[in-house]
Amino acid sequence: MTPTICSRFTHELVDTITHPVGEKKYRVALLSGCAQDLIFSDVNLDTAEVLARNGCEVITPPEQNCCGSLHAHNGEWSLAQEMARKMIDQFPPEQFAAIITNAAGCGSHLKHYTELLKDDPIYASKAVLWDDKVKDIHEWLALKGWKAPKNQPLKNQRVTYHEACHLVHGQKISAQPREIIQSIPGLTLHELPESSWCCGSAGVYNIVQPETADILLQRKLDHVESTKATVLATGNPGCLLQILNGAKERGLRIEIKHPITLLAEAYRAEAKQAG
Repeated sequence: MTPTICSRFTHELVDTITHPVGEKKYRVALLSGCAQDLIFSDVNLDTAEVLARNGCEVITPPEQNCCGSLHAHNGEWSLAQEMARKMIDQFPPEQFAAIITNAAGCGSHLKHYTELLKDDPIYASKAVLWDDKVKDIHEWLALKGWKAPKNQPLKNQRVTYHEACHLVHGQKISAQPREIIQSIPGLTLHELPESSWCCGSAGVYNIVQPETADILLQRKLDHVESTKATVLATGNPGCLLQILNGAKERGLRIEIKHPITLLAEAYRAEAKQAG
């Protein structure tokens, strides 16, 4: 299950400041994450490009702190609080229209700094503003609107969507990724049975409870196969890796991508056609 580490990390792919394409509407921060940065740094590049295409100046510091989600999940409250303070210091929420995350597990924790720091005399009020500014990338685009690709930049593909637990259950974000996928000409969304069921990743669950995790994974893959999709989209690095490993072991020929990657690919194909 050990993932392949990227040859280039986010700071090598994404400029500290990504300028908007056209009129600047918003100034946002992009969180590179930990697992996302190491395993799926290309998703961070895709996210920065999509934001820029939709009027955002994107600030992505090359060296970022951990958000503390794993520490909080495991009851290490003091460490989680320390990391939350560092995140707020690095990304002062009053300086941004939004603080963007593209990893469901991180995003779910990032929206709970108010509770984590409620007894901190210095950071309690900052945490309230922080929670208000943190947005999942799908959530942000749905709130502000995004430019749907025109014509048909991509070949016809059947896409199915797996809902990461921390996105659908933790953040209550479900319709927005589907809307983004359906806005891309050439892609047809086919609903995944039990789409909101866990894939078995669940942080380190697939490591500490591999037998049960594999039961969930095989059930998920059975449903994926039933859709006859050529692409599976999901918005969390843990899910991406879990399903990617499972599909490879089963010999299932399917691309597994973040929904924002699909949108970024469509923008690039459209620009290539125009240029």
